[in-house]
Amino acid sequence: MSLLLKSASIITCDDKGTFIEGGALGIRDGLIDYLGKYENELHKKYDRVIELKHKTIMPGFVNAHNHAAMTLLRNYADDMKLMDWLFNKIFPMEDKLTEEGAYWGSSLAMLEMIKGGTTAYCDMYMFMDKAAEAAVQCGIKASLGRGLQGESGDDMDYRISEALELYRSFHKGCEGRIRVNLAPHSVYTCSPAYLEKVARVAREIQASVQIHLSETGDEVTNCVEKYGMSPVKLADRAGLLNEGTIAAHCVAVDDEDMEILKERGVNVVHNPGSNMKLASGISPVKTMADMGINIALGTDGASSNNNLDMLEEIRAVSYLQKVVSKDPTALPVDQVLKMATVNGAKALGFENTGVIREGMAADLIIINTQKPWYYPRYNTKSAIVYSGNSSDVEYVIIDGRLIMEKGEIITMDEERILYEVQRIAERMSSM
Repeated sequence: MSLLLKSASIITCDDKGTFIEGGALGIRDGLIDYLGKYENELHKKYDRVIELKHKTIMPGFVNAHNHAAMTLLRNYADDMKLMDWLFNKIFPMEDKLTEEGAYWGSSLAMLEMIKGGTTAYCDMYMFMDKAAEAAVQCGIKASLGRGLQGESGDDMDYRISEALELYRSFHKGCEGRIRVNLAPHSVYTCSPAYLEKVARVAREIQASVQIHLSETGDEVTNCVEKYGMSPVKLADRAGLLNEGTIAAHCVAVDDEDMEILKERGVNVVHNPGSNMKLASGISPVKTMADMGINIALGTDGASSNNNLDMLEEIRAVSYLQKVVSKDPTALPVDQVLKMATVNGAKALGFENTGVIREGMAADLIIINTQKPWYYPRYNTKSAIVYSGNSSDVEYVIIDGRLIMEKGEIITMDEERILYEVQRIAERMSSM
C-alpha cells in the first residue's frame, strides 16, 4: 500500500538539520518517494492518506547495542558492581535460559523498543536464531550476533559454529532487514588467540564484528597487567577493528586508543544509562565525535539499564557531555538526534535508512507533540530531545510498512508476550 503522511512537522536528521513545518511525506514500495510541502491533488497518488496535524515525523531510532533477551533479567540484580553483577548474578542466571525463554525475552524487548520508536537494533546474546525469528515476525530491523567466549585459537567451538549457522540462515534475510555479525564478548572473556580466530573467521565470511571494549577502568587495568596493552590495542592487534566494527562502551579510552578507533573507522556505541547505573564512568564522547569517530547510541540490556528507551539515552548523552566538559553547547540537539538515527544505522550497516529524504527506506516514527510538555512550541527538535517521552510515539513505519498505529502494534500479541515472559521469569527464579 502506498501511503501519504500530511500536515506534519518533519525532522529529517540530514547534515543540514532540515526541518519542514506542515510538510508531506509519500511512501511507495517501502521507500520515501515524496518529501516537501503538501500540494493539491497529491493525495490522489496514494492508496491511503493519514492526517498528522500537531504531530512530528522523524527517522526511527537505532538502538545500536543491546542484549534483547536480558529483559528476562530486568530488575533482577540491581545496585551492584559490574564484575560482581556479571559473574555472580547474570552469568549463573543465564545458565537457566532456554530457547523458549530467549524467544519470549527477545519478543518483549522488541515490543518495548517499537513502542518507544526504535526501528532497528543491534543484539549480542545466545539462542540468536530465536531472536531472529522474533525480529522477522514483528518487522523490526536487526543486526544480530551470537555472543562468543573462549580460550582456544585452534578448532571451531560450538559458539562459533552456532554463529556461522546463524549467518548462513539469516544474514541479509527478509530483503536485507536482518543482518548477522560475529560478536566476541570482550577481551576479558576471550583470549587473544580466540579473538584472532574470530577475526579470521569474520574476514573469511566478510562479516562485521561487535565487541564490548574498555567498558571500565578496571577492565583496562587488568588488560594492561595481563597483556601489556589496553583492550583497544589488544583488539586491534587481533585484527578485529575496522570500518564494520561496533565497539560498545569505550568509556576508559586514552588518546592513543581514540586515535586507533579513528584510524580504523570503528563505530563507537555509547550507552550512557547503563554506564551510569553500573558506575562504569563517562565516555569521552564529545572528544571522539570531534575527532570524526562515528558515535551511535544504545541502551545495553534491560538488566543493566533497566529499560530500552532511546529518548532517555539521547537526553542522557547530551547532559553528561555538557556537565563533564563544563560546556552547555556540547552535543546540541541536531548532533544527538543523528547519533540516535543515522549514526546508528551506519554502525549497523543499514546504509539506506536513518535520514528522511527521497529514495531512502521509509523507517519512520510519528510523535504526538500535542502534549503539555511540548508547549510553547519554540523549537520542536529541542522539545523532543529535552521534554519528550517515548510514550508520545504513536506510529512506527519500517520499510514502508505500518508496524504500530495509534499506539497499537499490529505485528505482535502484547498480552501473550507479557504472560509468557512472566511465566518464564518465575520458572527461572525458582530453579
